[in-house]
Amino acid sequence: MNRDIQLLGEELIKRKQEIAEKVHLNRMAGVSMTPKEMNDFKKVEPTIMELRTQFINLFGESLIHNDEQAEYIERVREWGKETGDYSFKLGAPLDEALKDTNYYRRYIWEVLKNESTRLYLSAGVIFEVIDIIDPLLDEAVYYFSLTYIQSYKKVLDQAKSAFLELSVPIVPLVRGTGVLPLVGNIDTERAQHIMEETLTQALNLKLENLIIDLSGVMIVDTMVADQLYKVIDALSLLGVSTILTGIRPEVAQIMVSLGLDIDKFVVRGNLHQAFLEVRK
Repeated sequence: MNRDIQLLGEELIKRKQEIAEKVHLNRMAGVSMTPKEMNDFKKVEPTIMELRTQFINLFGESLIHNDEQAEYIERVREWGKETGDYSFKLGAPLDEALKDTNYYRRYIWEVLKNESTRLYLSAGVIFEVIDIIDPLLDEAVYYFSLTYIQSYKKVLDQAKSAFLELSVPIVPLVRGTGVLPLVGNIDTERAQHIMEETLTQALNLKLENLIIDLSGVMIVDTMVADQLYKVIDALSLLGVSTILTGIRPEVAQIMVSLGLDIDKFVVRGNLHQAFLEVRK
């Protein structure tokens, strides 16, 4: 039985280029590109074809060395990781990239079926081949998807980190006075970042007064209010007086309905009023 399986593996390796081309042609059928996109694609197409032939070659080798499945599962995992990261960097959507799986399965089994028929192989051989091929395909899809998602998350985390770095810009107005305009929703992570960066920048700028403008904040809940308390208390320990401005009417209503202790804040209607106060 092992020799029969090895013969199927040898046939896959012999026809790996043919299978890769079939997968590629069917995968790209109907895909529309601009001239620039087509030109860019032509540059990476040889690499894509190389990855395809490598993948099919792995299946052929796994049949030839069918008693070494653990090794080939690991090699397929590595292929999935490499290809998942590469596909992400190319900008291919995950759902589109995963369509390759059906084409690989179809054309690999087309070759195996025809060769099994030609060699009059038994059903037992076919079932053993299924037990080898299907787990490898499953592993490849899993690690391809996992790596793609991890790469995507890494980029999102980097973008979020960059956003946080830019989201606490204290603008010096005059010596000893600055304004911190907050924009957007404030979650726990961003609130902690605001705390850390505000204290650092207040020290670096030698501030005596800080105006925190909330006109760009749409929602203030108990968590946000608690973080504002902490920022103001921490600033006061550094000798920095804080004034809140720009509280929108709807935000004011939310704060009142939540029963937040507004007396802890020094509040003014707008930046102009706050600036006049700190200039007295």
